[in-house]
Amino acid sequence: MKLIKRVLLGILILFVALIVFLVGSIIVDFAIGGNRLNDIANVTIPGRDGGPQVRAYLARPGGDGPFPTVIMIHEFWGLNNAITGKADLLAEEGYLVIAPDTFRGSTTGWIPRAIYQVISTRPENVNADLDSVYAWLESQPDVDTDRIVTAGFCYGGRTSLTYSLHNKQLAATVSFYGSPETDPAILKTLPGPVLGIFGGADQSIPVSQVNAFDAALTEAGVPHEIKIYDGQPHAFVQNAEGIQAGGAQGEAWNQMLAFLETNLKRQSTRRSELAFSDYQTPFAWKYYAMLVYEHTLGTASHIH
Repeated sequence: MKLIKRVLLGILILFVALIVFLVGSIIVDFAIGGNRLNDIANVTIPGRDGGPQVRAYLARPGGDGPFPTVIMIHEFWGLNNAITGKADLLAEEGYLVIAPDTFRGSTTGWIPRAIYQVISTRPENVNADLDSVYAWLESQPDVDTDRIVTAGFCYGGRTSLTYSLHNKQLAATVSFYGSPETDPAILKTLPGPVLGIFGGADQSIPVSQVNAFDAALTEAGVPHEIKIYDGQPHAFVQNAEGIQAGGAQGEAWNQMLAFLETNLKRQSTRRSELAFSDYQTPFAWKYYAMLVYEHTLGTASHIH
């Protein structure tokens, strides 16, 4: 009995020590990296209806507008150089790209803090900040307001989809390995076509869930493209350098370019009369729990 008590006490001490370490590491990361966003953001957007300002990275194409526009949403790390590099790369194709900070000043390269950023950020605040970004875009003379889409990666892939369920003025939705919605009754309210790109080896989003997403979009009557890249992990489209090197990263990026070319550049989309819906974004606990595994022990762990 004494041995069992000692073992249980030891486990409890280790658990408490782990919690203390994780909390402490988040605090330390915040302390040493509190100004990271200063080196990334290059524009500050006024809050809509008295809301907080939104910092963002803006990449403008050459030539004269108005331009088709992409709201590019970052991964669970927050706004960082990987996203700004992708924004610059997309701007070279003739798109104005705005990459907002949806974590209100927080960005990191440390997984515990990345998870904390996600669980401590309220979905309604994300929608409110993206509403501010959208309202600002509508006021810009070089933005074609009939051709604004969302595109996001990981956390941003899910946010791209959920924001499109909220904002009915968007022309299309691109989601790179974001946790999907599989209810046709919800998906039928999407305002435009959808591109979903997933990795076949991504354990945070099983292939069965991707297939259910595909089937639900079909049942909902939403034009869409869903592609599973066999053998690819979560977050396999890493950065501009990886995209330019080709392989699966370049192929997935080119698929997005073709999708945007078809649905934005070659036609002026029709906007819905309904501006915003009351869609409430559920928190995807299982998805984010699996993200922790994917980025620490799973298929995406090699990225770090």
